[in-house]
Formats: sequence, structure tokens, C-alpha cells
Amino acid sequence: MAIDKLLTPLTVGKTQLANRIWMAPLTRSRAAQPGNVPAQLNATYYTQRASAGLIVTEASQISQQGQGYAWTPGIYTDEQEAGWKQVVEQVHAAGGKISLQLWHVGRISHHLHQVDGGAPVAPSAIKAQNSNSFVVLPDGTPANQPTDTPRALALEELPGIVADYVASAQRAIRAGFDFVEVHGANGYLLNQFLDTGANQRTDAYGGSLENRARLLLEVVDAIAAQIGADRVGVRLSPQGVFGDMRVEGSGETALYVAKALGQRGIAYLHIAEPDWAGGVALTQAYRQQLRSAFGGALVFCGGYDAERAEALLASGVADAVAFGRPFIANPDLVARYAKSAALNTPDGSTFYGGAEVGYTDYPFLAD
Repeated sequence: MAIDKLLTPLTVGKTQLANRIWMAPLTRSRAAQPGNVPAQLNATYYTQRASAGLIVTEASQISQQGQGYAWTPGIYTDEQEAGWKQVVEQVHAAGGKISLQLWHVGRISHHLHQVDGGAPVAPSAIKAQNSNSFVVLPDGTPANQPTDTPRALALEELPGIVADYVASAQRAIRAGFDFVEVHGANGYLLNQFLDTGANQRTDAYGGSLENRARLLLEVVDAIAAQIGADRVGVRLSPQGVFGDMRVEGSGETALYVAKALGQRGIAYLHIAEPDWAGGVALTQAYRQQLRSAFGGALVFCGGYDAERAEALLASGVADAVAFGRPFIANPDLVARYAKSAALNTPDGSTFYGGAEVGYTDYPFLAD
């Protein structure tokens, strides 16, 4: 089928993108050690995929406290910033555009990731059920371990969380990124504050919808004040169940946040659809409500193929569609979609951890 709309340019904020086929953020756990530093292997991986309209990087923790998985890159040290600068320079040299996703996992963590082995932090001291953290055990063995029970963040700690987001965003812009994306989805810290189950606070950050959205909006406002709203994206996951989130009320919450973000003039809103992780699929009517609430670039992600993505763009609801696993296995996904060519199949056994195999060795069409 023709994918004319997917291949048309798109202006996001003040940035011109070559097409509407975005690369979704994909945790791959391949940052160099010690220090969780992006290295040349990571630069090669992203540069291979520079034909995407926009690359959204794997989520990158804004502090050690914000880490929940082994070998994920950070954006809070000079070494990490320099590593990401190398990635960005090579992606730009190949003609690509790139956004850094800013991450604090909150309660989806383990004491082995925390400073001095402390407890992870969260809105409230409520353990995430059926949730794991990927750790390296003291004997050097990597393993998935049940997340620890978190401690509730004190009110006076919240400005420090906001400051960590701002400092990481400033590092990202110094490294040359075109955008930053605030990760407010998939059961991580900002999503935990939005959630009526994980957030049982009785102060200004809990209870009402407005209070639960307060921290995310404070983060966005503080970042936008430093780098400009036109370089800020946000990811939300309405009706998502990942990380022990509640479906009830999450759709209404996302619509409220989408409207507030639209009023702030941010560059884009990235919706992680819920059915990839066992949630109930979004309806087209709900997608249209999001479109009505948010006037910037609206992007959807979650199990799309070229045909479904083209139809979504044709409906007028979406401005772009992000693809995850297809980009893992097909560095030249844009060319393959343009030519209706066959796709490589991703190898799930190499998704997390490792080196070149299953990361930078997937063949291009030219091969």
C-alpha cells in the first residue's frame, strides 16, 4: 500500500522533520560501564536509524535515584553528557533528528540501584505488584528482582526532583539534542503521581486530579523556562497497566494533562497505547478527544504497522506514529516502508543487554 502521509515532512516546534515515522524509546541496557555512559556502540545504533523522522532515545535516568534497570544510560554526569554528545553529533551528521527521553523510575527500582542501598522513592510507600527491576546481583549475575517497597517522598524533596529534571534537560540541550521528552508514562515516577492507586498523598500533590498532575506540570514548566516549550515533548500512557497502574480514571487524567500541556505550547505529546502491555486498547473516539485537547504534534505508539499508521494519519487524529520493535530489527525501516519491502524479524533474546548482536548487526536492504 502507499504510505504517502507517513513520508511527508512535519514541523514540530520550530524543527522540520523529514517524515512522520518516529523511532519509539526502547530500553536496550547497553550503556558502557562503569557510569552508565553512552558510547560508540550506542552512537552506531542510533545513527543507523537516523532516517526516522524523529528518534526518541531510550529512557535515560536523571539521577542515580531514578534508575531501575541495569546498564541504562544516564544524563546527570559530565561523562554521560559527553557520551550523548557523541551520539547526537553522529545522528545529525547522518541527517537525523533526536529527542532524549528523561526518566525517573520512582518505585520501579531496587535497593541495589539506590545510593547507599536505600529504598526507592515514590509518591506513597506502596509497593508495585507484579513488577520487576533488572539488577546486577552482588556476585555479578544479572537478574530480574521484585521491586522494593518504596519510601514516600517528603514534600520538601519535590523541588529537588524538579531540579534534577531541569539539570538533565539542560545537559541534553548542551549535548545537541533537538528535543527532550519528559517520561510521564508506563508506571514510572510522574505516572505514579498521576495514578490514584500509587498516589495516596494528602498534601498538594495528592487527591484531586489537579493535585496529582501538579508535579508533572511543574517539571514541564521548569524545563520549558530553561530550554523553551518548543523543545519539550511529554509521553503519557492512558489506560496503561504497566508498573501496577490503575486503568480507572487514567483516561480522564490524560485528557486533563493533554489540555494543560497544549496551553503551555509544548512541541509534542507522545501517547503510549496500552494494549502492548495487556491493557485495553484505546478507542478512536478517545484518540479524537486527545486531538481536541492538545494542539501540538500528537504522536501515537503501540503495535502499529505501516498500514494502520497511514490510516491513523489519514483520519486526522495523529501527526506521526512511533514504531518500536520494527526499528530494532530494521535500521532502514523508513526505506522498507516506502518500498513495501519485507521486514527483518526482531530477536527478543537480544533486546536487553549484550553488545553488537541483535543491536547493530541487523541487515539493511542494500545488504
